[in-house]
Amino acid sequence: MKHPVLPFALASLPPVLLLTVGTFEGGLWLWAAALYTSFFAFGLDEALGMASREGAEDSIERAANRLSVVLAVAHLALIPLGVAAVAGVTDLTTLERVLAFFGFGLFFGQVSNSNAHELIHRSSAGLFGLGKWVYISMLYGHHTTAHRLLHHAHVATPLDPNFPPKGRSFYSYFPRGWVRSFTHGFAVERERAARTGRMNPYIEYVGGALVFLIAAYLIFGLAGVLAYLGLCFYAQSQLAMVDYLQHYGLARRKRADGSYAPQTIHHSWNSPHWFSSHMMVNASRHSDHHANPGRVYPALRLPDEMPVLPYSLPAMGIIALVPPLWFKLMDKRVDRVLARMEGV
Repeated sequence: MKHPVLPFALASLPPVLLLTVGTFEGGLWLWAAALYTSFFAFGLDEALGMASREGAEDSIERAANRLSVVLAVAHLALIPLGVAAVAGVTDLTTLERVLAFFGFGLFFGQVSNSNAHELIHRSSAGLFGLGKWVYISMLYGHHTTAHRLLHHAHVATPLDPNFPPKGRSFYSYFPRGWVRSFTHGFAVERERAARTGRMNPYIEYVGGALVFLIAAYLIFGLAGVLAYLGLCFYAQSQLAMVDYLQHYGLARRKRADGSYAPQTIHHSWNSPHWFSSHMMVNASRHSDHHANPGRVYPALRLPDEMPVLPYSLPAMGIIALVPPLWFKLMDKRVDRVLARMEGV
């Protein structure tokens, strides 16, 4: 019998090899790495169709966590390789450096982000800390706080800095969400630190980011810092894009007393496509994740009544970059889901 975690490993790990070899050899290795998480992923999603909507048993958690650790350690090892490749330290051509930027950036943005998201939901301090440092390495450490304490608490309401209301484009959403998640998250952690006496984790988020930036400068010079900032920005934009895709327009109803209706499985968009779901460790099964935040990724389920995007996450991310096309495709779907919720 095939192990339930094996498909996730087979889909998520190949870019690690392609990027590692491509850093020094360039050529087809970098072409393959850049295409793997983009056109190749879209093609396989269309060819392989939908994954089973059932999840594995929760007892698979130990094996799932082992893969998450491997992916997180691989990410931390790839950071200096990506900076070196994009900065030109490994003597790649200009085209190869561009390919390296997209190859590393897509892996960080789609696989590493999804995996770090899994880790910060684990109860083990070690696993949680590993996920936090993956985010810090992408200069996005505050997401560790904003996601758990703001997004999950206030999802589908204006109190969530990362909620995209119907009619808001990704270009308007991204900078607003970044700033608000940082500042609102800091306010939450400042209050918690004052109440408990523990250290505000923003010291780690900001201090760790500075350490990574200084290291990039000391090892690779100014070109390394610019390459690192570019890769981090690209990865961050993809994380924000996933949040945008998964919650666009699905607002909770505000009651007469000012409170909001309870969160349900109808407040997240999902994607059932086989390849991208496994490559992104089931980040596409978002309704079940919100209903069961501690459920390990192979065990996430996708019942028929959960809202489903018309295409896979990577494909929808491309469509969202063209706001008129995005609104035309999604706004009527949002209306249908909201009307269905009103009838429940």
